Amino acid sequence: MAIPLRNARSTGRFNRFLRNCFLIASAAPMLTITHSAGLAEDNELWMTWRGSNRDSMVRNTAWPSSLSQDNFKLVWSAPFSDSYSGPIVTKDSVFTTESVGGNERVTCVDRKTGETRWSKDWSGSMKVPFFAARNGSWIRATPATDGETLFVGGIRDVLVALDCKTGEEKWKLDFAAKFGKVPDFGMVCSPLIDGEHLYVQAGKGLHKLNKGDGSIVWSALADSGDIMSSGAFSSPVIAQLDGKRQLIAQTRTYLAGVDLESGSKLWSKEIQSFRGMNILTPTVWDNGVFTSSYGGRSLLLDVQSGATSTRWENKVEGYMSSPIVIDHYCYLHLRNKRFACIDLKEGKEAWITRPFGEYWSMVSNGEKILALDQDGKLRLVAHDPKEFKMLGELKVADEEAWAHIAVAGSDVVIRTQKSLRLYQWKD
Repeated sequence: MAIPLRNARSTGRFNRFLRNCFLIASAAPMLTITHSAGLAEDNELWMTWRGSNRDSMVRNTAWPSSLSQDNFKLVWSAPFSDSYSGPIVTKDSVFTTESVGGNERVTCVDRKTGETRWSKDWSGSMKVPFFAARNGSWIRATPATDGETLFVGGIRDVLVALDCKTGEEKWKLDFAAKFGKVPDFGMVCSPLIDGEHLYVQAGKGLHKLNKGDGSIVWSALADSGDIMSSGAFSSPVIAQLDGKRQLIAQTRTYLAGVDLESGSKLWSKEIQSFRGMNILTPTVWDNGVFTSSYGGRSLLLDVQSGATSTRWENKVEGYMSSPIVIDHYCYLHLRNKRFACIDLKEGKEAWITRPFGEYWSMVSNGEKILALDQDGKLRLVAHDPKEFKMLGELKVADEEAWAHIAVAGSDVVIRTQKSLRLYQWKD
């Protein structure tokens, strides 16, 4: 980014802004992702970015009423090198990524024991711009799986498809080579699986792939490759909106609905942000799309007949944490490090807390929210629009933990900067 760094203070602020972009890409009720498993079984899995339904919700599951050392126990811990990717959990395995020795690696470990089953390396390292060096030059995107194939996006815009049982490579697609641009801050988007296809924001745009062989079906939302606007920091969702099932994607500068069959743009809306810091995963609610950006505002868009209108907007600014929506309330961690509850009907804050960390990855069962911050503190918060109600707080890691938490049944999987840990959470 050819941006003048005026002084040490502004450089520090900018670096903190950029960390946002590198970590994660962030959920939507009404998602329609194809899985063969039933709902009860899905609650035991964590198959993609923000969970098996890609909305950070686990349904029809009772959680403990509190969080403490008495009911939250470490089962196993395994050391790993640096990664921002969230863990993926299947019936008997956990998958995690790392950047090590100039290569990228994904490892499959036994869910019960944490013992390694297989690891797969490929070449794909890069260096982020000098002004963002403190944020690290390691893998960022969270993988996705359909239970048979694991899809892993590397920092250098290389997407690899591996056999879940053996780690054998099925295919590989180098977006940087194909589209002539290595993303300046690395690939962030988590692939989205839908039936026999895969959607991913990479290679200066949005692409639909055949998940069997990696061939490109169509490409859309192309950008110029400019460092200020290219390379998505978000991950797309599929939802029913304006009576049509469609892909909803957040680019660095605008939100868009895309036809699943043709890749044509159905609608779009420019989203104001600071230097393209649009991070959140689009959140669909009541036939509208909610988003919030750093340097912009929070807003709920109506989409009708290919046009958008703003139902409401307010001054609250999101940061890097995608929200949880329960009923008509949106729980959102903010730019100013505070935690807010927003009434989506009115567009007004029900409450805002004191500061709590730089980043929260959140999961909810519809009654409570389990949130991990970057300092390794885990919190249990009640769904209560009347007041912020903390039900428990526990330090679970000494190193930083920027990867998204995974909750699968009674297992809670945490990827810290230097380890993968599985806890069991029970009364």
